Amino acid sequence: MKDVDAVEAQPYVSFMPYRHVYDALKAVADRYPTRRALTYIQDANTATPPKIWSYAELLADIRRAANLFSALVPGQQPRVAMLLPAIPEAHLTLWGAETAGVVCPINYLLDTEHIAELVRVSGANILVALGPNDELDIWSRASDLKAHCPQLLHVLAVGGARDHPDFEQALRAMPGDVLTCSEEIKVDQLAALFHTGGTTGAPKLAQHLHSNQLHAAWGAVQMYDLKESDVILNGFPMFHVAGAFVYGLSALLSGAEIVIPTLLGMRNTAFVQRYWDFVERHRVTFLSAVPTVIATLLGLGGKDDQRISVRALFTGGSPLPSELATAFEKKYSIPVRNILGMTECAGVVSIEPFKAPRTPGSCGLPLPFSKVKAVDSNGEECPADTTGILRLKGPNVGPGYTDPRRNTGTFTHDGWLITGDIGHVDAEGRVFVTGRAKDVIIRGGHNIDPQMIEEALLQHPDVLMAAAVGAPDEYAGELPVAYVSLRPEANVSLEVLSEFASERITERPAYPKRIEVLSSIPLTAIGKVYKPHLRMLATQHVLTQRLTKAGLIDRVDVSVEDSGRGLMVSFYIRPNSNDSTAEATIKEMMNPFALSYQVKPRINRG
Repeated sequence: MKDVDAVEAQPYVSFMPYRHVYDALKAVADRYPTRRALTYIQDANTATPPKIWSYAELLADIRRAANLFSALVPGQQPRVAMLLPAIPEAHLTLWGAETAGVVCPINYLLDTEHIAELVRVSGANILVALGPNDELDIWSRASDLKAHCPQLLHVLAVGGARDHPDFEQALRAMPGDVLTCSEEIKVDQLAALFHTGGTTGAPKLAQHLHSNQLHAAWGAVQMYDLKESDVILNGFPMFHVAGAFVYGLSALLSGAEIVIPTLLGMRNTAFVQRYWDFVERHRVTFLSAVPTVIATLLGLGGKDDQRISVRALFTGGSPLPSELATAFEKKYSIPVRNILGMTECAGVVSIEPFKAPRTPGSCGLPLPFSKVKAVDSNGEECPADTTGILRLKGPNVGPGYTDPRRNTGTFTHDGWLITGDIGHVDAEGRVFVTGRAKDVIIRGGHNIDPQMIEEALLQHPDVLMAAAVGAPDEYAGELPVAYVSLRPEANVSLEVLSEFASERITERPAYPKRIEVLSSIPLTAIGKVYKPHLRMLATQHVLTQRLTKAGLIDRVDVSVEDSGRGLMVSFYIRPNSNDSTAEATIKEMMNPFALSYQVKPRINRG
């Protein structure tokens, strides 16, 4: 990667020559018309031929989608809601909608009421959704949305559905050689509305301008050292900024090939078991995965020559344990690079450059023409290596939420985005995240607002107080757990309480995996719930379970403390235990967890 200072010394127009996303995609298609843009793996059988779009074919289908959306709502701006998994039609919908108007990708795992509210608040007049499908049921939540959303005029089904237009057939009826959209796109024009996960009450929709998305994606190209000869395996959902921009638009802007790993993505266990076979077949050069998937890949076999094409693995979405990255690099000789992103800045805050060495704990350098700083409680910038709340400013930062009242505490009047992360910036400008000022629970890269769980539990007449936190999990990163204190003389079972809460929680991923009754919920001196203590309890519970499973519970003691820069786990090996065996087992057990830990001998006293 070029030196950031040298890049920033040039005029911005030299760094970013494109006016809008369609302008950029057209330039790439004109340059590489016959190169592969999208390769869709249809199933986990390596013998099944993939579906392929060249850049010329992709651009033509994007034009068709844009023309279709404009034709469906004459005289109106197309606002297209999208309920699709990571399939090629999601790319056509996303980029076609941004070309014609505004897109609103929606998490298809949400319940119908939440989806309907997002459709209403976004002002969507068109919906593109996956039709009836044996592998993934989205249609049951999409088919009757028109009845709940008065402004929604059209619902198109990918794959077809009774009494609804087929999206692919409608596309084929549109011209692919010319855009019929009447208005020219402006660089500061609204392109998309991306909802933040785990909202309660009114949905929280982050606005993206074309300029925000272009800067985030093109900046990533520079940091990744992406070339037109590269092939990136992108299994992230397209309703998430990682799938759309971090590993999506960035690849398309460079002329690289995106390989899409089946309709279920990395949730397809059969595909995951043959992961390296597909990497070899498609000559993948860049992998993308959240830390929990990295842990899964560590357990796979495969031959060294299957991975000979791979240049690096990029990761983000949740904290990256240094031990996990080191273990992956050691086993596969594939460099791991970390990314920090947010929905509110089109997915990228900072990236560890591909050509620079990995710095343990680092989330990399801010994108060119942007700045990250840590500030203290007075809003003053902290010196290098001093902990504070991280803020971001740059062309990737969006204009705020659709409801400006929600901007308070996140967007400042002078253009800074408050990330809500606790961390520091070192003397070289590298960004480090050591905790979260917000209490958001991150499950598999998706945000869950703990208030949603707490409010549901507090509706029960026997519950006095409730607090939800994230418990560490090898696969999801975090799972929601809840702690409650009960009213005097209350007598309610945990099973009843769990069922009561789940009936009132709008997101299935937010259902608490465990509820525990405490005699009292820990509070701060001013009466606020002290969640660090609850995270310590949750972590202690999980690790005690894992020690039992590993056969170490009689040989090792575990304690969890709040170090002030995150949780610190200490494992104490009891005297007369086999230290080397226990320590090796603990290291293997802790690899998937984003937790700092140490192993010490237990010293007998007296």
